[in-house]
Amino acid sequence: MSGLRRAAARLLGLIRGDERTRSFDEELASHVEMHVEDNIRAGMSPEQARRAALRELGGIEPTRRAYREQASLPWVEDLAQDLAFAVRQLVRTPVFALTAILMLAMGMGASVAILAFVDAALVAPLPYREPARLLAVTESTPQIPAANLSYLDYLDWKQQSTTLSSLEVHSGRGQALRTADGTVLVPGARVSSGFFGALGVTPALGQDFAPGEDAPGAPPVVILSDATWRTRFGGQESVIGETLTLGGVGHTVVGVLPTGFHFAPRGKAELWVPLQPGDGCEARRSCHNLNGVGRLKDGASVEAARDELTRIAASLENEYPDSNRGQGASVMPLSEAFVGQVRPTLLTLLGGAGLLLLIACVNVTSLLLVRSESRKRELAVRRALGASRGRLLRQFVVEAVVLVAAGGSAALLLAKDAPRLLLRLLPESTQVNLPFLETASLDPRVLAGAGVMALGATILFSLVPAARLRSTAFREHLVEGSRGSSGTTWRRLGFRLVALELATATVLLAGAGLLGRSLMRLLDVDLGFQPGHLVATHVAAPDFRYPEAEDLRRLGRRVESEVGRLPGVRTVGLVSVLPVSFNGNTTWIRFEGRPYAGEHNEVLFREVSAGYFDTVGATLVRGRGFTPADVDGSPRVVLVNQQLVRTYFQGIDPVGQRIGDTELTPESITEIVGVVADIRDGALDDEIWPAVYYPFEQSPTGFFAVVARTGPEPQALLPSLVATVRGIDPDLGTVGDAVIRQRILDSPVAALRRCAAWLVAGFALVAVLLGGVGLYGVTAYSVGQRTREIGLRLAMGAQRRSVVGLVLGETARVAALGIGLGLAGAVAAGTATRALLFDTPPWDVPTLLLVAVVLAGVALLASWIPARRAVSVDPIEALRTE
Repeated sequence: MSGLRRAAARLLGLIRGDERTRSFDEELASHVEMHVEDNIRAGMSPEQARRAALRELGGIEPTRRAYREQASLPWVEDLAQDLAFAVRQLVRTPVFALTAILMLAMGMGASVAILAFVDAALVAPLPYREPARLLAVTESTPQIPAANLSYLDYLDWKQQSTTLSSLEVHSGRGQALRTADGTVLVPGARVSSGFFGALGVTPALGQDFAPGEDAPGAPPVVILSDATWRTRFGGQESVIGETLTLGGVGHTVVGVLPTGFHFAPRGKAELWVPLQPGDGCEARRSCHNLNGVGRLKDGASVEAARDELTRIAASLENEYPDSNRGQGASVMPLSEAFVGQVRPTLLTLLGGAGLLLLIACVNVTSLLLVRSESRKRELAVRRALGASRGRLLRQFVVEAVVLVAAGGSAALLLAKDAPRLLLRLLPESTQVNLPFLETASLDPRVLAGAGVMALGATILFSLVPAARLRSTAFREHLVEGSRGSSGTTWRRLGFRLVALELATATVLLAGAGLLGRSLMRLLDVDLGFQPGHLVATHVAAPDFRYPEAEDLRRLGRRVESEVGRLPGVRTVGLVSVLPVSFNGNTTWIRFEGRPYAGEHNEVLFREVSAGYFDTVGATLVRGRGFTPADVDGSPRVVLVNQQLVRTYFQGIDPVGQRIGDTELTPESITEIVGVVADIRDGALDDEIWPAVYYPFEQSPTGFFAVVARTGPEPQALLPSLVATVRGIDPDLGTVGDAVIRQRILDSPVAALRRCAAWLVAGFALVAVLLGGVGLYGVTAYSVGQRTREIGLRLAMGAQRRSVVGLVLGETARVAALGIGLGLAGAVAAGTATRALLFDTPPWDVPTLLLVAVVLAGVALLASWIPARRAVSVDPIEALRTE
């Protein structure tokens, strides 16, 4: 209880400190005067009497200190004094304070913003139940490490697996939704009935798919996304039980998904329907169109599931050697499947932001270094007055905390909205595949990361002035303007810090240059066609309106005819898959007259109209193209690309050769009549695959793209193109209308690289600016330290250009060291991020040479002003000052 009373008394002393101090000072003065009067009466002189009185009391200041320690919490008072002093120091030097805070705000702000992205994509758990147990399950082939599943293989895997508590599948499919304004094609997905249960997602309204609703012939039902429910159906709960017409078939609405639900592989799917396999692809084991999601059983591991499914795949290969030859299993955490492609980009950006933060901290350290030199006399005076090293160290720590707190607060304000601004750098078509980036925010993990940055900066900024406490020449520092070996030591340290800044800036600038050069080469890659002045839209023909192949042929002819009559349209063509989309829609072919051992010769297959190649500007290399005579009933023909010729016809003329399916069934036999130049069907950085092109008239499809070559303003034609297609039949759905060149520029691989190049370039620009400022500051400080030496040189007849050369030579050595180290680091960093560099080696000489020249120019400019100032020194004034 007595200890509690003492603590309360001390707290009260803090609250009423000024009043108590005045009262104590008055009482202490009264005691001193009483002792003085007693000593005078004892025969002492007034001076002797006062000295004796103070000696008896133990001194005024020690007595006051002892009183304060008993009546209050002295460390709290000292801390408050240190904080007040630190704030006054910053206010007294506004240029230093604002510069340091701005540098920290930029460095920490960029790092925190990118950290928020990395956290959302790579660290935050997926928004599903027990996400660590969820797996992405697919098949694998020698050509495709993660290939789609076939439906029949999926059923066998699901039945035989003992490591998975559930295995469900999903695939994308646009849905032709009939509305009051006509049929619109909306993004959708087909899933097995237990899909949402495997994820641990429960509809916010209505119910999940019931077991068996994914079976053939089950009543058609649909679940809506939350966004679709709100935008298309007004958020009315009465939508449950309503019937939607999808593809001409009525579907009962049974549920609405929760707000914020997303599943990256399916993008922004609006309508989710049960799988319900028919007699098409799902009826053939060789047709692969599904992706799997598995959930591990308790105690099972990813490796165990992978090993088990690999064994099952091997068993199926033995059982079905024709369809399953060479097929294995691909199993990975679901989170890895979601972010695997974006991981290198995000880590590169995080590294760039970290380097920028390093430069900012080094620059602030250089400022503190110069500032600590100007405070030598202050430190010496405080030591002479009795301040301990620990007392001074605490002051430096408090000053660093105040500085970092100000810079960190500004950084958080900058980073608060930065994720949303950064997300806008990506086109909407790319954002659809990266929905997790929309959740980037300053969550506790990001704030913890910011706290670690702040702690590191505080320690660094405390050590720099604290290092001055090691110097023993305090008496020397009491002499104003003293310049000794200490000044030389700190000048050299400053130049070393600048060399580190320049090295880091070189890495960032080289990284930006390599990414920019890589992006230019990526966008300049040979596409095999002319993308300029091309527009396209996808058309979906519902089965109930076009049930037969002849119906689709007539539709294709009419679409080409109607679109071809539009003003400004020069040529029109149809294709089942637009170029620069994906290396998918494959088939296995076999060559007539060649030995066959069951191998899978996997090639892309495309259905195209006779006018397609002329429309896109592809080159016919050999043979002939398709003609209007290549119709149903005429000899079946096919075109192949050059990659197929290189792969399967080395030294053989392919024209006239015949190919078919793996069994060479009569209806599959086609004759190669021509060879076209390679068209890049996959992403810009994907390899060219062998491809076969079938005439649309002989192999019509209900989902195709109509491509038109237009005049100077292709964008202006898009509304007319879409309206024309819909005018043919209101039940036709259209989606994905775009200008082909813009579609290529907005493709995920180009958008991610462009975003990375722009951000790293921004980091590099700031880094070069900070590096130049740092070099200028240290050079100016060096010139100021050597004022007497320069004045002496000039007084002894040295030429001014030699003095300029002296200053520039010193900074040139520093710049050469920093740039040299930075170039080596840039090559190492480029090698580590090789996945982001397309057709560009990390040691790209022109890029590195340009970076070296730019930074050398910045270094020359930053040191030229202090050098000119050095030669303006008046020798007499310089010597008089010293």
